[in-house]
Amino acid sequence: MDTIASLFSFITTPVSWIIVQFHSLYGAIFGADSGWAWGLSIVSLVILIRICLIPLFVKQIKATRGMQALQPKMKAIQERYKNDKQRQSEEMMKLYKETGTNPLSSCLPILAQSPFFFALYHVLANIADGKTIGVLNQQLVDSAREAKIFGAPIAAKFMDSSEKVAALGASITDVRVVTAVMIVLMSLSQFYTQRQLMQKNVDLSVKTPFMQQQKMLMYIFPVIFAVMGINFPVGVLVYWLTTNVWTMGQQMYVINQNPTPGSKAQDQYLTRLLKHVSSHGEVKGRGKKKVVAAIVAKGPDRNDNERKFIAALTKQGLAAQADGSVTKSAEATADSDAASGGAAKRQQPKRQSKSQRQTPSKPSSKK
Repeated sequence: MDTIASLFSFITTPVSWIIVQFHSLYGAIFGADSGWAWGLSIVSLVILIRICLIPLFVKQIKATRGMQALQPKMKAIQERYKNDKQRQSEEMMKLYKETGTNPLSSCLPILAQSPFFFALYHVLANIADGKTIGVLNQQLVDSAREAKIFGAPIAAKFMDSSEKVAALGASITDVRVVTAVMIVLMSLSQFYTQRQLMQKNVDLSVKTPFMQQQKMLMYIFPVIFAVMGINFPVGVLVYWLTTNVWTMGQQMYVINQNPTPGSKAQDQYLTRLLKHVSSHGEVKGRGKKKVVAAIVAKGPDRNDNERKFIAALTKQGLAAQADGSVTKSAEATADSDAASGGAAKRQQPKRQSKSQRQTPSKPSSKK
C-alpha cells in the first residue's frame, strides 16, 4: 500500500493544503489539536471532492443505463459467436461504437478519486512517522499525531503494534475497537449501496449475465473493503466511510427521482406520481412533466410500469399529453357533456309560490 501511495505523491501537496485550510477553520471552533478538527477536515475533503465529481457521476449513471439497455444485444452476440471469441470481441466493440457506450464510464468516479485516496494515505503515513509532507510543517504534523477520534489517533492502523500505538499516545484496545467498528460500517454501507442498486434500480424484465456480475460485486466489494481496511489508518477509514455514505445517499436520491426504466424503483416512483396527479389534478414540477412526456413519447414501446401508469390515468378519466401535462380524456369529456345534457332535458320548471299561484294572470290586450 505504501508503494502504491508513493506513486501519487505528486498530489499530496494540494491534498495537504486543502486539509490545512479546513483545519484552520475547524481548529478555531474545536481547538487546533482536537480530533474533531482533523477528522472534520478529512470529511470536508471528501465532500469537496465528491461535489467536483458530480458531472462524472452523471456520466456513470448514463453509462450504467446504457450498458443495461445493451444487455439483450450483448447476450445475442455471445450466443451467436460462442465458439469464436475473437469475432465475439469484435462485435462487442462494434456495438459499443455504434451506441456510443463506454463500459469504463461506470468506473469513472472511483478512478477519479483514487489519486486523492492514495495521496491522503501517503499524508497520514508520514504523519504517523512524524515526517513533514506537502504544506504540513512539523507543528501541524505533531498536532495531527496527537489528534484522536474516539480515543484512536488518526494515523493509527488496526494492524499496528502496541509499541507503535503507544508512541502515538493511545492504547491498542482503543485503536482496534475504533478501527473495527469503522471497517464494519464501511463494509455494510458498501453492501447496502450495491444491494439497493440491485433490488430497486435494475430492469427486472431483462435477465442477463450483467445482473449476475452485479450480484457478485454486492458480496465481493464489502469483503475487499474489510480485508484492506485493517491496513488503513483511522483517517483513511474516516475518508472511505464518508465516501460510502455520500455514495449511498447520492444513489438513493437518483433512484427515487430518476429510476431506471423497468425497475422496481420506477414502479414506486410512478405510483407516487399517480397519487400526486390525483391529488392536484395536474402534473406540477418540471421534472415530473419530463417523466410523463418521456412515457408518452415511447408509445407502444412502454414497459409494464409505464403501461400501468397510463392505464391508471385513463381509469381516472385523464390523458397524458406530449408536453407532460394531463387533461381530461375524450371519453370522460363526452360522458360529462352527456350527463350535463341529460340533466338539462330533465330540468323542471321553477316552482311558484302560493301567492303567485293565487294571483290571476292578466290577459294580454288586443289592439
